Amino acid sequence: MPYDLVIRGGTVVDGSGLPGQRADVGIVGDRIAAIGRLAGAAAHEAIDAEGQVVAPGFVDGHTHMDAQVCWDPLGTCSSYHGVTSVLMGNCGFTLAPSRAAERHLVVRNLERAEDIAAEAMAEGIDWSWESYPDYLDALERLPKGIHYGGYVGHSALRTYAMGERAFEGPATPDDLAAMQRELRAGLRAGAFGFTTSRSLQHETSDDRPVASRLASWDEVRALVGVVGEEGGGLFEIANEDAAHSDAEAQAEYFARLEALAVEGGAAISFGVGSTRGAPESWRAWMALMDRVARAGGRMFAQVHARRFDIVWSFRAHLPFDRLPVWRELRARPLAEQEAALRDPAQRARLVRAAHDGPYGRAIGAEARRPDYDWVFVLEDALGPHPCLGALARARGVDPVELLIELALGSGFERCFLQPIANEVPEQVLALMKHPRSVVTFSDAGAHVSQISDASIPTYLLGHWVRRAQAIGLEEGVRMLTLEPAQAFGLHDRGLVREGLLADLVVFDPSAVGPELPRIERDLPGGAARLVQRARGISATVVAGSVLLRDGKHTGAFPGRVLRGPLARRRSLA
Repeated sequence: MPYDLVIRGGTVVDGSGLPGQRADVGIVGDRIAAIGRLAGAAAHEAIDAEGQVVAPGFVDGHTHMDAQVCWDPLGTCSSYHGVTSVLMGNCGFTLAPSRAAERHLVVRNLERAEDIAAEAMAEGIDWSWESYPDYLDALERLPKGIHYGGYVGHSALRTYAMGERAFEGPATPDDLAAMQRELRAGLRAGAFGFTTSRSLQHETSDDRPVASRLASWDEVRALVGVVGEEGGGLFEIANEDAAHSDAEAQAEYFARLEALAVEGGAAISFGVGSTRGAPESWRAWMALMDRVARAGGRMFAQVHARRFDIVWSFRAHLPFDRLPVWRELRARPLAEQEAALRDPAQRARLVRAAHDGPYGRAIGAEARRPDYDWVFVLEDALGPHPCLGALARARGVDPVELLIELALGSGFERCFLQPIANEVPEQVLALMKHPRSVVTFSDAGAHVSQISDASIPTYLLGHWVRRAQAIGLEEGVRMLTLEPAQAFGLHDRGLVREGLLADLVVFDPSAVGPELPRIERDLPGGAARLVQRARGISATVVAGSVLLRDGKHTGAFPGRVLRGPLARRRSLA
């Protein structure tokens, strides 16, 4: 019997962490059928992988692609970087459940907190669902390049049960019972768990807390309890901010999390990072996970592979946009902005305002008042990135003047980086290598004009594996495949093994990496987003079909809806 696809002559790095081996990979249907010497085997299609690595498709457990999947069947930019499976609905933000008359409440939760334009959601989403099971069924009908699974979000549950009151105060017993019913239905239909946010970084566009932040801890416990009672799934949480800076608040919060992990019956996961002000602070969170494990619970960290950088661009956002003088300029077409910036008098006024203006408070990934010694010029996607403040001092010019000159000289294509966390590379590496961490946290689908982190996989392979040589190739692949697949309960992928799903990435280890991001206005309604492609990936295979060859779509849409553990068990009953 001929194979549907054979990948010939590559080095199979199978995701286990074991050394790679030269082998062919034969695929029949959506499954890996053979691994070995298949030189004489007939195949309907072949990929020449000579000199390249054949690895499992990469898994990203922290995305916000709930809305984007409705208008972008390829799942960009994740698919460009070898990602074949994602989980959506993190931090309490989902599009379901939602009633037709109250969808504006769901949009309110997402618009600012996750930087998803309301106009894009209005134009790009065919709201054909009400419940979370309805949403999963709607996803089944959509064309998909990659696989999508999701959680039920707390903010959506609250607005469904409480309407406008979700943004005003605590739930009543009837409200909570309604949320529990909807969560249970979502879990049984295939949700991977339940998510919430307690973070001050999540606000609405009218400066109010998102709905989940109004919940009491008892409400959170009751909803996590549903996950435990149903016997499967994860609880993901955006943590309380006080626990990062106040020892007493941290101890109290850790006690609540530990009790929930041990008694609630659900595994718990959340993001952990480092800051230059407290570079070792993450170790306390890992120690909490060790205590939870000893007590019989399960808790793991989601970590990034590099600095958390806000991306500035004249074509999207600048920190100066919130200043009155700049706001007037930035409302004009780029050609008019260029003319004003080249006028010495207008430029001097803008530079003064950039130094002295009222920036106000920024949240999440919003650009904030700059410290020019911590602003960098994006020249090479893998870095290192020149410091704007240091460049300005070396040239004897004002840093805002230099920023303007660099932007003008590039036709406004130049981007700049403003770190907000993970500034110390040694700490980032230690986080990635920690046994209780999983490398994920791209936030793909959210912060679309603010950050560009769907490129985590190619950055890890290009920087940490090839340039820094701080992580071995096999270890790096394992971080992107088996480890997240196991952590998030995707047990039929993450390894190159006979019988497992044929999600595969073929890449050149000497070239793989992210390209520079560009601003494109390709969202529904013409809103801007950062688009970042990859280099060095010759093919991405999803469920046995070639999705991308050299970064170009083949026309196939082999992606599927991933159903969580309860739905999988019920289908076997």
